[in-house]
Amino acid sequence: MAKRKRHIDTSSQDSASDYVPESTKKPAASRRKRRPKAAVHKNSTDHHSTEEAPSETYATPHSPSQHLISSPDLMRPSLLDWYAGVHEVRGMPWRKPFDPSLDADARAQRAYEVWISEIMLQQTQVATVIPYYNRWLSRFSTIKDLAASDIDTVNGLWKGLGYYSRAARLLAAAKKVVEELNGRLPDNAKDMESLIPGVGRYTAGAICSIAFNEQVPVLDGNVSRLISRLLAIHAPPKSKASLDLLWQGAQTMVKGATRAGDVNQALIELGSTVCKPRDPDCNKCPLRQWCHAYQISEKTVIMVEIEDIEDLCTLCDPISVLEGYEVPPVTSYPMKTERKKQREELNIVSVVEWRDDNNRWFLLTRRPEGGLLAGLHEFPTSPEVPASISISEESESALTLLSCLIRPPVLGASPQAEDTAPSGAPRLVRTERVGDVLHVFSHIRKTYRVQWVVLEGGGTGPPQLAKRSALAVPRIAGAKSEVTDSVSMWIRLGEVENANIGTGVLKVWSLARSLWEGRR
Repeated sequence: MAKRKRHIDTSSQDSASDYVPESTKKPAASRRKRRPKAAVHKNSTDHHSTEEAPSETYATPHSPSQHLISSPDLMRPSLLDWYAGVHEVRGMPWRKPFDPSLDADARAQRAYEVWISEIMLQQTQVATVIPYYNRWLSRFSTIKDLAASDIDTVNGLWKGLGYYSRAARLLAAAKKVVEELNGRLPDNAKDMESLIPGVGRYTAGAICSIAFNEQVPVLDGNVSRLISRLLAIHAPPKSKASLDLLWQGAQTMVKGATRAGDVNQALIELGSTVCKPRDPDCNKCPLRQWCHAYQISEKTVIMVEIEDIEDLCTLCDPISVLEGYEVPPVTSYPMKTERKKQREELNIVSVVEWRDDNNRWFLLTRRPEGGLLAGLHEFPTSPEVPASISISEESESALTLLSCLIRPPVLGASPQAEDTAPSGAPRLVRTERVGDVLHVFSHIRKTYRVQWVVLEGGGTGPPQLAKRSALAVPRIAGAKSEVTDSVSMWIRLGEVENANIGTGVLKVWSLARSLWEGRR
């Protein structure tokens, strides 16, 4: 029968196995006795991953207590000393020392500032966020200023930052706070998470620990990676068991801390700048001596028998060791998972223009208030059409949209329009394919197939639009059926780039302009 061994780190003075809380349960398993045996492996000193293929599997049976932080009181001072020297390096304007002398209004204002920064930082790099944050606070210096605004103004400030639903949720939450919560964000994470739209456990913990010094944990991608390495957790990182351990580790780090917000910010900063996904700088890490992943990668490991199988961790999976390594490098943690393949989508986008001798106007429609790119404007679009769509069907999709958007019907849009349109109705004079624009969202690779649609006539100004149009689009076999309550508008040529349009639509506009500008 194969023998089970556990990893004992004889060089660390603060072994995690010294501390097992009463709430920690051992995994249920049959009891089996093992005979003693020891093995020694010496590792490579390189902590970084390589591109070489795995050569063997590394499995170190160990106690579940390895995955518990046993020395937070020793770790916190080292972490905070490091943070004191780096917290201003990246110039983040929302980072301010905790001031216990602030009154309730001042702390609520601080919570507002942290809230804005945390929402902006979701899926967005720090360097990108800083100018947006400064402009936002200049325009909406308080939560009451934000609540008094509207979605077009908010989206205008958010333009280019992406994930526009965040901006809509900020506005909705601000209105709720002013109307229902006396203009102050909650001062505790439980109420913050339950009462404020768009705020989850991480964001609630960040706001309340930083603004109110509440001893609540944070667990973003940076902290998750850091704790996975500290505790050498090699298991599916999104599983409930793994997340429970990671949150428990984050909670242990902040529980009893006199500067809870600084501890959380230090963990985030350490994961972001030192304990990076690739090329971690272990020599600069203030928590290196407590890091199990570093100890495995750097030190002599003695393999000894575990007498009782119930003392074994059943969470961790074996690690595939790269060729040239005797033991896993630090970057083996956390466990790698296959990224979900982005779904492919094709949209037909019609850049609809009306022109006379002096002016050029372009038609924009407003997206629904919920979902992707909520509340932004775009050119009339037929979503999620089949890749096999023909050129004639592409043109037809534009005509279908025009029949819903413009009153009276456009001449040339259909035989019926020719029969029913009054004299002087606008007429279709051009439909021309422009090209494709690829725009990548986190979960979608969206191709915008762009066509230029030109209207003329119908009066001295752009054609009249239906005030609210129920768009049933498109009438194309295999396409997504979508009905939206759309608000449309005509906008002058020189104003399109400044409209509330997303980055993908701006790419569409640039491509369309290149077509006619190239013909001058």
